[in-house]
Amino acid sequence: MGKDKILDTAYQKKVRSLKVKILSRCLLSAVCCMLFVACSLPKIIILDDPLTPEEHINLGGTYEKKGEIDNALKEYKLASKNIPLAYLYMGNIYFQKNDFDEAESAYRKAIKKDPQNADAHNNLAWLYYTKKENLNEAEALALKAIELNPAKKDLYQDTLDKIRGVKSKL
Repeated sequence: MGKDKILDTAYQKKVRSLKVKILSRCLLSAVCCMLFVACSLPKIIILDDPLTPEEHINLGGTYEKKGEIDNALKEYKLASKNIPLAYLYMGNIYFQKNDFDEAESAYRKAIKKDPQNADAHNNLAWLYYTKKENLNEAEALALKAIELNPAKKDLYQDTLDKIRGVKSKL
């Protein structure tokens, strides 16, 4: 038993020594962190965007799928400098946020920059249907969407039918 007691004592001394080392390192790390936080660090400014406009679109789509619509909007804005389709996506985000004025502006820019974008025509028509205003223009926009992309006629026809349904009640 005396031998075990000696081993236990030696073991306890090693454990205490190890604890002291760990605590002193933690304390040193904490002090260093406080110093770095207190000091002003140089700011890094990126002059050239490392992402392509297409990568911004893809990143925006990823954010949108995750429900991070504000981050998605930032990415679409960056892409819109070079890709007119980004305005359509921006309009969709603003629509989700119920910011209909910004959505309308974005859809109009999408149409102006790419008049062949049937989805932009349809989405602006749907916005007017949702707001129950500019229904004549909404009807013309939905018809234009069908004309531009007959492959999506069923989708655009739904928008047109709903617009005409509201107009018939007025």
